[in-house]
Amino acid sequence: MRTLYLIICCFFLSSTGNIVYSQIIKRDTSAIEKDSIKQSPLSEWYKRINIRGYTQIRYNRLLETNPDLKCEQCDKSWGENGGFFLRRIRLVFYGQISERLYFYLQPDFASSVDASNNNFAQLKDAYFDLGLDRENEFRLRFGQSKIPFGFENLQSSQNRLPLDRADATNSSVSNERDLGVLFYWAPEKIRERFSKIGNARFKGSGDYGVFAFGAFNGQTANKNDANNQLHIVSRLTYPFELKNKQIIEPSVQFYSGKYVVTTVSPGVTGKDNFEYTDQRAAASFILYPQPFGLQIEYNIGTGPQYNTTTNTIEQHKLQGGYALASYAVKVNDQLLLPFVRYQYYNGGKKHERDARSYVVKDFEVGAEWQPFKYLEFVASYSMADRVFEDSLKPLNHQEGNLLRLQLQFNY
Repeated sequence: MRTLYLIICCFFLSSTGNIVYSQIIKRDTSAIEKDSIKQSPLSEWYKRINIRGYTQIRYNRLLETNPDLKCEQCDKSWGENGGFFLRRIRLVFYGQISERLYFYLQPDFASSVDASNNNFAQLKDAYFDLGLDRENEFRLRFGQSKIPFGFENLQSSQNRLPLDRADATNSSVSNERDLGVLFYWAPEKIRERFSKIGNARFKGSGDYGVFAFGAFNGQTANKNDANNQLHIVSRLTYPFELKNKQIIEPSVQFYSGKYVVTTVSPGVTGKDNFEYTDQRAAASFILYPQPFGLQIEYNIGTGPQYNTTTNTIEQHKLQGGYALASYAVKVNDQLLLPFVRYQYYNGGKKHERDARSYVVKDFEVGAEWQPFKYLEFVASYSMADRVFEDSLKPLNHQEGNLLRLQLQFNY
């Protein structure tokens, strides 16, 4: 009996010890898991990286009346020998890496070096946003990004109704981008409003702050500075939400600097080092389509422009803008957005050969159909009247009409 008693006591003590030990281990493991959860946002930052993108396929030759009518800046597949064309193949890598650090990286795999060589990879955006406060209402942006000048320039091509940006405002910054440092400020409430309207339904421009100010190289994206002088830019905008839920957004913006024309034909003369004052101011008014929409932008300024009479690149005034009206029709889960746009521009394009001289008077009517969020189809009929002259074509006035088609795949 004494032996049996001793065995039972030993078993009881052993079991109790195991239970106590297991409870200690459980508490320690739980503590480790909690510490792991606390550390995971930092130690597993790569889980915060997101990927999205879109692809645009175009055909511009239907009902074409003039194969010599071209648009180098907007779409290199216009005119003679233009067939099916991959306009954009974009992938966007982005994410809020930490509380105050956001990154955005966007390559394009459909860049064109000229009218016959296409689908080269090119860097579009590569920037970091550093929040100066916990709410990120005050931000510094470092890297290559869009320059805050003009609503349509800031609007993504994925959201824009017309197939190309208007010449008048887009001639300010080729590809809309440059390398620099920009300061953005917007209250948290307005940042949420920018997020609400920055999509395919409202055709917004995204969050570029209520107030923006910064410095950039000035020679446009993927190019070095050419004169050791930075450009400065500033923008003020505010999206007002009215009592009827309509949203309007007026804006003013300007930039100033010295630009060096780097593509000059033999025999063309100009200023020393082909350096010119590059200044613009613009005003914008946006009524988001609910269901009627309206976009109006106009800019004035000065810059380099080719003179056919003297074969010289001269300092010259410029002006122009556009007006776009649209209407949103929703049928079940599908969206139809008919639109009309008129644009005018009189001035030079500093980033083209010899700062090519332009007079543009274009009218287009079209519609975008969104059967579901992953697919969009645009048909647009353009009636164009364009003068674009440089030393190779000093007399070049082209008029014509064409029907343009685009499929866009969102992913």
